[in-house]
Amino acid sequence: MKKRILIAEDESIIRMDLKMMLQDHGYEVVGEAGDGDRAVELAFELKPDLVLMDIKMPKINGLQASTIIGQQLDLPVLLITAYSQKEFVEKSKQDNIVGYLVKPISESSLMPAVSVALHQAENAKKLKKSIRTAQDEIQKRKLIEQAKGLLMEKEKLSEQEAYKLLRNQSMSRQLTMELLAQEIISKYAD
Repeated sequence: MKKRILIAEDESIIRMDLKMMLQDHGYEVVGEAGDGDRAVELAFELKPDLVLMDIKMPKINGLQASTIIGQQLDLPVLLITAYSQKEFVEKSKQDNIVGYLVKPISESSLMPAVSVALHQAENAKKLKKSIRTAQDEIQKRKLIEQAKGLLMEKEKLSEQEAYKLLRNQSMSRQLTMELLAQEIISKYAD
């Protein structure tokens, strides 16, 4: 499946060049913006795989637009600028910014940067997913431990007996341990 890219660049000639280079290499350019406001609108509307964002643009600049896109949509942004000054590099250190290209941009610098940016974004997405899964598991464990503690306290069971009771009821009633734990916590909370 073609990777979908949004280009945000206020200079139409550069925007057209970027679009042609990307399309020549099999990428789908799903939208083009000439200012930061439009870039944010299109990012929300199109949810591309990557945003190529010029830093210096009318209305809101590329860094501000990148911040909004990162916080609201968690989309990766590859910054483009004519400026390589330290202040811009420092300000561009946001979680969703996956690269920084200095103009003039050649095909030989753009293509590897886009490829690496997409790869890094995919890795970040996988990492965030595994973190969420681990956090969910921790929450489930906490519920089960809380229910087990309540059974030990209210029913005067040992830890092993309480766990065995949870496990057996879970199997016999065909409920997940998490749902059963929530039931037990609700029962004893009243």
